[in-house]
Amino acid sequence: MDQFIYFGTNWANNSEQIYLLGDAILFLIFLLGVLYITIFAVSSLKKRKATYPTAKKKYRFAILISAYKADDTIINTVCSFLMQNYPRDKYDIIVTSDQMSEETNSNLIEKSAYVIKVNESNSSKTKALQTAVNYIKQNELMYDIVVVLDANNLVDIDFLEKINDAFYSGCSVVQTHRIAQNKDTSIELLDAVSEEINNSIFRKGHTQLGFSAALTGSGMAIEYDLFEDLISQAKYSDLDKQFEKSLLKQNIYIEYLEYVYVYDEKVKGKIGFYNQRRRWLASQFSNLFSGISHLLPAILKGNWDYCDKLFQWMMPPRIILFGFIFLFACIFTYANWILSIKWWGLLLLLCIAFSIAVPDYLVDKKFRKALLILPILFILMLFNFSRLKGSKK
Repeated sequence: MDQFIYFGTNWANNSEQIYLLGDAILFLIFLLGVLYITIFAVSSLKKRKATYPTAKKKYRFAILISAYKADDTIINTVCSFLMQNYPRDKYDIIVTSDQMSEETNSNLIEKSAYVIKVNESNSSKTKALQTAVNYIKQNELMYDIVVVLDANNLVDIDFLEKINDAFYSGCSVVQTHRIAQNKDTSIELLDAVSEEINNSIFRKGHTQLGFSAALTGSGMAIEYDLFEDLISQAKYSDLDKQFEKSLLKQNIYIEYLEYVYVYDEKVKGKIGFYNQRRRWLASQFSNLFSGISHLLPAILKGNWDYCDKLFQWMMPPRIILFGFIFLFACIFTYANWILSIKWWGLLLLLCIAFSIAVPDYLVDKKFRKALLILPILFILMLFNFSRLKGSKK
């Protein structure tokens, strides 16, 4: 009988130890993610200089715009560039027109844009930009810098002037500040908030601590020869992460121009949000797995920019991070309230980091109402993990 009690007690003790160990491991994993976000959110509070010194040279720009069924928006995008206070003979607008009407194409040509008609069975931004570069080569056009935009982007009149100043001061790659045009629905507003959190943490916060800014796929400017090399190697539609991996592997710094704005149209519904995040998630894991083999050489060479990027791709999406911390806090409150204290503290720290990263202009009654659909978006993101195959294409 005593032996039975001994084994029963021993089994109970082992079970409790496993339970506590599992809790500790889970907490450590989520703690690393929250600390990462918090550190860069806090560093984003420091103000940066507004502009670079005025350049003494005007570079030639190629403005590359991939337009897929974008008849409703592409004209406004091109017109916003025609209003630049930059010399008109120093930049060309090159539009890859994929499944747009002849009327739209003619209108673009009248506005002095180069129009390249493409008709791919499997359209992608990568293929469109590769076609644009081939067009530039065939026509022997000469440029110093490439600016990549989406067909729904708008810019201010000093957009090119400020980028020109940055490149004259020594930049090779810059990411401008992309913000939302539309914030009418809850999905659009949350997408706008997500964009600004990215700007604070992964761009401004990173550059304040000496790391490269993250690219977004539009509103980025790259030296032409470097861009030509990058786009020739690109295989999938996730240009930003492919470019980041290649640039950081070469130790090429990516600057963030906080005060140079690109106004971007945000996704309008839950399905659009779901599909967009599915592509982003697949891209994140694909580039992580393909880039992890270079981690050790990067460490040995002291290429911390590349190491930071891989760690960033290891992290789950923020809504997943937030959702699981909240769930674990609730579960442990019921199972063992003492263990739940640290989970609630971690959730509070994450909320503080997010509140730092979200700019004040987005926080209003509509924002508080939009927060109510976060559980739905959390569930949609969970579904995305089971549908990653093929989405990066």
